[in-house]
Amino acid sequence: MNKYENIYFIGIGGIGMSAIARYYKFKGLSVSGYDRTPSDLTQELEREGIQVHYEDNTGFIPRDAGKTLVIYTPAIPSEMAELQYARMNGYKVMKRSEILGEITEGQRCLAVAGTHGKTTTSTLTAHILTDSGTGCSAFVGGISKNYDTNLLLSKNPTVVVEADEFDRSFLRLHPEIAVITAMDADHLDIYGDLQHVREAFMTFASQVDGTVIAKLGLGITNDKTDAKLATYHYDDPKADYYGSNAKPDECGYFTYDLNYPGGIIKDIKVGIPGWVNVENSIAAAAICLIYGVDPESIKKAIGTFKGVKRRMDIHVNTPHCSYIDDYAHHPKEIATAISSMRDIFPGRKLTVVFQPHLYTRTRDFAAEFAASLSLADKVILLDIYPAREQPITGVTSKMIFDGITVQEKVMINKEELMDYLGKEPVDVLVSFGAGNIDRFIQPITEMLEKRIEQEH
Repeated sequence: MNKYENIYFIGIGGIGMSAIARYYKFKGLSVSGYDRTPSDLTQELEREGIQVHYEDNTGFIPRDAGKTLVIYTPAIPSEMAELQYARMNGYKVMKRSEILGEITEGQRCLAVAGTHGKTTTSTLTAHILTDSGTGCSAFVGGISKNYDTNLLLSKNPTVVVEADEFDRSFLRLHPEIAVITAMDADHLDIYGDLQHVREAFMTFASQVDGTVIAKLGLGITNDKTDAKLATYHYDDPKADYYGSNAKPDECGYFTYDLNYPGGIIKDIKVGIPGWVNVENSIAAAAICLIYGVDPESIKKAIGTFKGVKRRMDIHVNTPHCSYIDDYAHHPKEIATAISSMRDIFPGRKLTVVFQPHLYTRTRDFAAEFAASLSLADKVILLDIYPAREQPITGVTSKMIFDGITVQEKVMINKEELMDYLGKEPVDVLVSFGAGNIDRFIQPITEMLEKRIEQEH
């Protein structure tokens, strides 16, 4: 890596790409890149001195191919002009996952993998290590609300990473300790079926040097990996790490006891609400206990954790009007999030706005999405966010809509959303999705705050 002076990113605005861009900027290299549209994240990068442009124009790529490394995300289509130019003109071109593998090599790598839960768990792991004074660098898949960034830097040669299964990226990593939270069917455009998803996770487990901490019931056994095996669970005593005496307060914040092979950590209060975050905190605590952080420091850090933007992210919270945004874009994530929100807001009417992400995911899981969304009281369904994909004939949001069983449901385009919500009584409103639904967070928040002000 020492021979490069310029690092050029194709897809720099992605959450994983932007963390690596910030890392190389910190290292003193000249960093620039392309993204399709401006966002809060790209504007932050520009404020930090990183040049970002928004047109597919090869003129922005530094001309010295020998001293320029090009990093791209698999979400970029292969026919994109800048990517083709770099490949045909002697540039070293690498995927984001390859770079992350190189950065973590030679350091103690602590990785969190799984089809859901990995962003909160990895961010909390990084917070425990940082808050305890142990220190770590971290590349996480969301913006930590404690540090307002997706990148932490430390002199301690330990790095926490979110190990992404998309495009088999996580197989570039060889962690010392790894958590596996879930192995559900997802990214079937890459894997084809659940069996191949599970095989990839088993391969990942086989690459762990020290300890694999798996959610109880995932079926990872010693014939799959030479690493030590441990399990965790929300409340099942068959697990090595599990919670007991979990109790929510009136706002949905849980206190629980953590049982682990070395004893019990009593009365841990989780700094973010919902039962699902008890389980995430158990996984993060397990990594840190095995790593060697003392139990009292772990307890304190879990209590001061503020969460991750777009993960159970509460923007408005009054007894009669609340608004939460969540990145959930898989049926199981949505069902889990709704279950947690029922704990936080018992007896209140839950209205969900959902923007499906990808044509393939909609096609593969339409029935499962419909079942998960039917756990809400009302559903507002938007059109599909295509991301990297071209339309698939016959695949629309209506595939999900027709299966939703709640009486109150409506299907609209995202351009109609604000007008619709302006006339809609809101008790508890939740926005779900991994697309550009995040552009609505601020307008919805401002609209509801104005409404609350007018009503009082």
